[in-house]
Amino acid sequence: MVAGDRVVNSGPVAPIESENLGLFEIPSDHLIDLALRLVPHRSTTLARPPRDSDTSIVHGDAGLPYLGRSLHYLRWGPAELMDRYRRFGPVSVHSSLGQDRVMVAGPEAIDEVIGHRRRDFGQGWNYFIGPFFRRGLLLLEFDEHKFHRRIMQQAFTRERLEAHLAALTPVVRAGVARWVPPGEREHTVRLYPTFKELTLDIAAEIFMAVDVGARRRELVEAFLACTHAGLSIVRHPVPGGHWRAGLQGRKVLEDYFFAMLPDKRRVETPDFFSGLCHARSEDGGWFGDADVVNHMIFLIMAAHDTTTTTATAVAYYLGKHPEWQRRVRAEVLALNVESPTIADLERLRDLDLVVKESLRLLPPVPGLSRRAVRDTEIQGRYIPAGTQVDVAYQINHLLPELWTRPERFDPERFAESRREDKSHRLAWLPFGAGAHKCIGMHFGAFEVKTLIAALVRDYEWEIPETYRMPWGFSSIPFPRDGGPVRLRRR
Repeated sequence: MVAGDRVVNSGPVAPIESENLGLFEIPSDHLIDLALRLVPHRSTTLARPPRDSDTSIVHGDAGLPYLGRSLHYLRWGPAELMDRYRRFGPVSVHSSLGQDRVMVAGPEAIDEVIGHRRRDFGQGWNYFIGPFFRRGLLLLEFDEHKFHRRIMQQAFTRERLEAHLAALTPVVRAGVARWVPPGEREHTVRLYPTFKELTLDIAAEIFMAVDVGARRRELVEAFLACTHAGLSIVRHPVPGGHWRAGLQGRKVLEDYFFAMLPDKRRVETPDFFSGLCHARSEDGGWFGDADVVNHMIFLIMAAHDTTTTTATAVAYYLGKHPEWQRRVRAEVLALNVESPTIADLERLRDLDLVVKESLRLLPPVPGLSRRAVRDTEIQGRYIPAGTQVDVAYQINHLLPELWTRPERFDPERFAESRREDKSHRLAWLPFGAGAHKCIGMHFGAFEVKTLIAALVRDYEWEIPETYRMPWGFSSIPFPRDGGPVRLRRR
């Protein structure tokens, strides 16, 4: 099988210690990597502390003019962040698209940003996705965020999640069963786009209770345009640019959801859209039409994008580690229920371990974005008001002081006998932490488990030892080659 845009050790095959080394160390096996390595380091500092302050100055690397270290991150992702962490410590400054930003990593430094001991940091996502996902839950802060979250939680009760799971299972099983065409024994699929098509079907069924039909491609492209626009180098609506495409995509989504609102307001149904229309907090709070549409656009983006990346990563690791694939398949087949409940999914211990380890290595949202709302400090470094702060929590997932051999795929590290995720309360943060912790994390976990359970039930697959998935890093990690895998019917 040929897979990926590069094959490691294409000559005589030497033993590969880990397929995850690219997450830790900056590679040199491609001309792009070699070119980026040639970019000279340019020392820079953030603002000088006030004279009466006992804080120190933040140091870092300015990178290229205007672009800063953006291209390095898009190419190397966590390996680029690890390099900064090793060079400058838990608090450093870098430049991105003409803006100085502070990167914070390591559990103690991150705790100062997302902990509740002080309210010095508001959300910082507006810079990236504000025009495209405006007033989604992630983009609200402080008391307004608390108010909206309290209402939205009524759409995520366990009773509602049970109903969503019952509707989810047949959609997933029917979709996965079609991945190998009838009459064929084997078929190659690209995991990422294939999962993405299915997760949009799930979003349409569970979040909206509609058949998107002929508008599928239009909606997919609108969501993609909004997601990709946030990291556009040209941040103006010029013809042909990502920024303009994102704004156009936002308009498509707004028109679509506003047209559906009257029917969703009229009758309460089990889907999330209706749930948001009819949700009431204990003190009587409710969402207006604009709030419902804003939250729907953000929730569907967050749900199907993050689930797609996580399911792709899990399938990749199960292909690289066939012993774990066999273990997961055995417990799924032993469950032997047509419509699993939440309690059934919670009993899939080995699958749970694999999902958690995959989220450790490839969290779908590898960092958080915050903004200093007043002059403050982090680890004794001066942070002036208005500073954008990148909370690089994926670094915590990879630190040897928190994890045994962190470069290894080792799901047992989450078993009760080890629980390495308890080495620090901020050691494992795939769903974020604090007030902005992902409100849909339980639904997302159930969705991924349902997808993988259907996959192992119907198919077997192996991924060559020499292949490493070529992850690209934008707002959400994705395989640059789509993640081709050859599935065999069982």
